[in-house]
Amino acid sequence: MNTIVIAIDGPAGAGKTTVGKLVAKKLGFVHVDTGAMYRAVTYKLLKLNIPLDNVNEVKLKLDTIQLQPVIKNNEVVLLVDNKDVSSEIRTEYVSANVNTVAAIPQVREKLRKIQRSIGEKYNCVMEGRDITTIVFPDTKFKFYLDAPVEERALRRYKELLQKGEKISFEDVKHAITQRDQLDKTRGINPLKIDKDAVVVNTFGLTQEEVAEKIVSYVKSML
Repeated sequence: MNTIVIAIDGPAGAGKTTVGKLVAKKLGFVHVDTGAMYRAVTYKLLKLNIPLDNVNEVKLKLDTIQLQPVIKNNEVVLLVDNKDVSSEIRTEYVSANVNTVAAIPQVREKLRKIQRSIGEKYNCVMEGRDITTIVFPDTKFKFYLDAPVEERALRRYKELLQKGEKISFEDVKHAITQRDQLDKTRGINPLKIDKDAVVVNTFGLTQEEVAEKIVSYVKSML
């Protein structure tokens, strides 16, 4: 592989997306938010009223949905049936259902192939929950971002308030705690710390400081 892939994993609310964007900008790389890809597929299935607990029906519909990655301002956007759904995928409704979709092997494999194709073509910062372990286990740049659940819930709560969502902090905390459990116990490609990953505790650090830690490490390894 002639490209450089910086792989970042971590639980919900650890700051992966914001930090990933900062790292990509500093290095002039493409940023890939794989969580947004799972959200995009979830959004489409919900719009089609597909019962998410019916794996066979999801699989059949998945085969008919066109997924096309495009680059906009150094960000990879996954077009779903030629439509950019980026503005529709950050609701709590999608959040509440994405883990069900992400646990379906056919969904993970289809998106893994798309993610591999991007990393094999572009220097990129790719973040998610199985990038270091499954999608790009061959990269030498692996990071795992983490923070206490209270801190991660507070970050997500503030983010949702800014978007005008009406939700309590306790509900957000419960959702993240539940998401952690599902991510770490998922039967296929569960969230775990790769043995070669650099673990970064983001508690007490600004996103800029976390990004700078990663950039410094990467530059030292080039």
